[in-house]
Amino acid sequence: MYRDSWLPEVFNDFLNTTNMPKTNATAPAINVLETETDYTVEVAAPGLSKDDFEVNINNDGDLTIKMEKKSDEKEQKAHYLRREFAYSKYEQTLILPDDVEKEHIAARVVNGVLTVTLPKIKVDVQKVARQITVG
Repeated sequence: MYRDSWLPEVFNDFLNTTNMPKTNATAPAINVLETETDYTVEVAAPGLSKDDFEVNINNDGDLTIKMEKKSDEKEQKAHYLRREFAYSKYEQTLILPDDVEKEHIAARVVNGVLTVTLPKIKVDVQKVARQITVG
C-alpha cells in the first residue's frame, strides 16, 4: 500500500511533472519507503556526518530534519569550477501518519545518506476462529 498523503502537498506538482527543467536546487533528494512494519525516510547528504544533523519530533508531533554543514577553512578558500551538492543549511518538517510509533524512531547516517526509520504501531489482531460447544 503506497501512501504519500503525509508528504507536504506543495511537493505534488514538483515531483510529478516531467516538463520542469533541471534547476540548481539547494534541497537534498528525499526517498520515502513503506513496508508492512515501518516507513523509511532517506535524505541524500553527501559529505555530511551525523554531527551535521538534528532530527526530532516537534511540539505538534511532526518529524523535523535539520542539517547544517559548517564549512572549514580549506573549503572557504577553495575555488569550485562546479558545485552541485553544497547544502549549507536545510530544514524539512514531515507530518507523520497516525500509525507511527514515535517513541521508537531511529536515525543514522551511512555513506552520505541520512536514514530515519519510523516504525509502525503494532496492531494485535485477535483471532476470531474458535470451537463453539453445542449445548
